[in-house]
Amino acid sequence: MHTFSTLPVELVYRIMDHQNDPTLFFSMQNICRRLNQILSTYQRYQILDTALLSGTTTSIIIQPKNSHLHPTPPSKSTPHITISNHIHTIRSAIKELTSNRIAAEGAQHIADALRTNTTLNALHLRWNRIGDEGAQHIADALQTNTTLTTLHLSSNQLGAEGAQHIADALRTNATLTTLNLDENQIGAEGAQHIADALRTNATLTTLELCANEICAEGAQHIADALRTNTTLTTLNLEENEIGDEGAQHIADALRTNTTVTTLHLSSNQIGAEGAQHIADALGTNISAKMV
Repeated sequence: MHTFSTLPVELVYRIMDHQNDPTLFFSMQNICRRLNQILSTYQRYQILDTALLSGTTTSIIIQPKNSHLHPTPPSKSTPHITISNHIHTIRSAIKELTSNRIAAEGAQHIADALRTNTTLNALHLRWNRIGDEGAQHIADALQTNTTLTTLHLSSNQLGAEGAQHIADALRTNATLTTLNLDENQIGAEGAQHIADALRTNATLTTLELCANEICAEGAQHIADALRTNTTLTTLNLEENEIGDEGAQHIADALRTNTTVTTLHLSSNQIGAEGAQHIADALGTNISAKMV
């Protein structure tokens, strides 16, 4: 019985001829060393790889959620246009991979592409179960990527360890401006990791930490960071059970922070006491607004 390790190269090429571009580019990599070698010599893969990672095309077409990812085979009469459309489709798949359960292994493939890609500016990986291992792959890529500005990783089971990996990347990354880590169970420990990174990060302007169970302790870590951070303008801490104590920590930070303009604190078990702390802080802070 033949496997990819023993099939003649010509027959493997024939198999590749019948694969659509996303399958060819994502699913056939790293199955075995020999297949990787054959892929590297397959012309259609070379074209896709070069165009996607070197920035041959510059725009990204966002497909509708129900759009089909099986492009028509290239036409000899219009190869440039067809190949360009294939690249756009693959880039769209990379940009919007919500609810696909790519897990840590899939995150690694995306991270590998991010290390050399020079055109992608937004990446949505919500509900993909990448875990802390997948977060590490993405974080490692962020340390060298210089074009990505928006990253959505909500509902990915990152935990505190995953938050630490992302925080480590924020210390060196100088292009990311929007980060969404909603619903990742990072807790107070994870909030501390993110807060520590905010003390030195000078590019992030929007941070979403909704529903992460950071509680009052986590709110204190974030508040401490807000005292020195001068770039964050939007902060979402909804559904984090910070209570009156956490509200006081945030309020104290707002007395001196002059850059946060939008703050989300709904569904946090904040009572009259906490509301008073926030109100008093807003009396002295003319920039912040509550949503």
